Amino acid sequence: MVTQPEWRVMRRGGATALVLAGFLLLAGCSTESADDNGGRERPTPKPAATGTLEQLAKKAGCDPNVQTDAAELRQANCKADAGRYVLTTFATERGQREWINEAKDYGGSYLVGRRWVAVGEPEVVAALRGRLGGTVETASPHHSGDSGGGGSEDGHSGHHPG
Repeated sequence: MVTQPEWRVMRRGGATALVLAGFLLLAGCSTESADDNGGRERPTPKPAATGTLEQLAKKAGCDPNVQTDAAELRQANCKADAGRYVLTTFATERGQREWINEAKDYGGSYLVGRRWVAVGEPEVVAALRGRLGGTVETASPHHSGDSGGGGSEDGHSGHHPG
């Protein structure tokens, strides 16, 4: 009885397993379920952009008006067709997370990438996500309504575009 050499059988089986794994990977990663549970699927968002403040601003279609240029973060005001937003880059991921955690006390919509954040109105953040990728995080203000000073917080510059 003539049999195929053992290495040919393993190679064919390994190739089949590799092709099957590729199909499963594509099927599992090419779409994500829509939030409405209507059975529709949407494309998986592209990976978040990376780069300097200027590189990210260029990808977003912004001519950045740099407001803060420090070792730990750089921040610029930007304007897009959808509206205004603030783009911030960070020296470290820890610094970014600390900034986001503090900023969320003021509410708002945040587009978060690797060591960068864009802050703006929800429709602006959604439009930016198409250009920069990233993850949208939202927060409701945690203020009790009494700032302790008896005045309004309307003039607060915080982390929101002005």
